[in-house]
Amino acid sequence: MTKKIAVVHHADRRADVRMPYAPGIVVRRGSLVFLSGVTAAPVYHHHPHREEDFDLPPTMEAQAVLALENLKKTLEAAGASLADLVSATRYLTDVEEQDDLNRVWARYLGGHLPTTTTVEVSRLATHPRCKLEISAIAVTDDD
Repeated sequence: MTKKIAVVHHADRRADVRMPYAPGIVVRRGSLVFLSGVTAAPVYHHHPHREEDFDLPPTMEAQAVLALENLKKTLEAAGASLADLVSATRYLTDVEEQDDLNRVWARYLGGHLPTTTTVEVSRLATHPRCKLEISAIAVTDDD
């Protein structure tokens, strides 16, 4: 059965404001896919952590590209794509770099707007060099 989702907007929505996210999404039909948080580091890295797994680029833009590529791989493994995202939580170690993330986010998602929450944290558990982590929920067609 084909998934069925609907974007929720307020009755007094301002048409003159460009939003990088949807205020809400209702899932009426489909299978939910819950994704663990991904960073710019390889999804499959050693535990306990090894320094060689975390040779990461220093910029938010470069790390955002790697994190979104990791997110895409996990979605593809679940039979989904970025167009199936309905919600994402983005954890940043410096909220001042949010615009850099948003530019990459827009390139990857195009006009698709899942709900998002962006939170500044003092550090991510993965590694001190990680600047962001993205966890997400997607909806796919029922099997």
